[in-house]
Amino acid sequence: MVSISSFFEWDDKRLADEREFYSAAMEWHFSPETGSRFWLERAASLGFDPRRDVHAHADLRRFPNVVAEFRHVPIEDLVPRGYRGKPDIVGAFDSGGTTGAPKRVPLLADWMSYSLRWKSARMDELGFPQGVNWLTLAPSGPHIFGRLMAEMTRLRDGVCFTVDLDPRWVRKRLSVGQTEEADRYAEHIVDQAESVLEHQDIGVLVATPPLLGRIAERDRLVELINDKVAVIMWGGAHLDADTRQVFQNEVFPKVRLCGQYGSTMILGGSMERAEAPETAGQCVFDSFSPYTTFSVVDPDTQLEVAEGERGQVVMHHVSKSLLLPNNLERDLAVRIAAPAGSLGDSVADVTPVPVFETAEVIEGVY
Repeated sequence: MVSISSFFEWDDKRLADEREFYSAAMEWHFSPETGSRFWLERAASLGFDPRRDVHAHADLRRFPNVVAEFRHVPIEDLVPRGYRGKPDIVGAFDSGGTTGAPKRVPLLADWMSYSLRWKSARMDELGFPQGVNWLTLAPSGPHIFGRLMAEMTRLRDGVCFTVDLDPRWVRKRLSVGQTEEADRYAEHIVDQAESVLEHQDIGVLVATPPLLGRIAERDRLVELINDKVAVIMWGGAHLDADTRQVFQNEVFPKVRLCGQYGSTMILGGSMERAEAPETAGQCVFDSFSPYTTFSVVDPDTQLEVAEGERGQVVMHHVSKSLLLPNNLERDLAVRIAAPAGSLGDSVADVTPVPVFETAEVIEGVY
């Protein structure tokens, strides 16, 4: 049996025993000595006993989707008691409020360290340079993305230059038809990026696809990026295959484009898979199995779709610091077979659903 103290210790090896992992995780999150107040109080209404009945990835679908409750739960109630004393909480971060009031989760230092190490190893596989400066066009708090990018730059021995975004302001302006104001704001972001690239050595640029489109309209900025930047990491909004090919082959031919995909509700994300013959031309995202995993389901029936078919993404987070299974996300994707030894699915061709939780989804700049 995997010990409670060791089931979270990531060493970049594939999962040895699915049953042992989930048994240990459920023991941690539902034992009165170690579980969080939220899950200990919620357990009585589940209709099953996670410590007795959850032993496999498929069993996570038995949980109700509780993420909407994270809009009002005190952040302390989500931290497992097993941390004892005062846990090392990096901060509270939220979902962004794209489709309603934000949902909030705590980011603990141990999880941040594990997930960033895993993601950095994926970057090594994709040819990201070490020891270079990064320019990150991303929101800071209450969003998690900017904080993680700053920490990633430190981990990879670079200096992080930032241009802060407020995507909520842009979406608010777009929702009331004030497109000109949103345009001016986006141009303000690109102006700041150009200033950094003009005067600093930048090896990695982090930007959203809508901002890359605006950058592509400025010849001087495109020249600077092709001369200085080794990798453009995009995320935060969808990028269709045709536009990606234009960016890669025509606009930034000297720079490698790499995608990332994730969610605040799983406290991180994944890098795209290094291209393989079986996925040539597709941007495939593999999860940080077994801690964060994906499923792809039919939006109407909630049953898993077949591999190669399109459906809605369900995300699961099962780590020492947080339990959030069966969270229906606001994205559609093609279901792809996960790498051997990994749990759940991989996903490709990610796009937002038009409407989520009765609200229209507006991407804006992020």
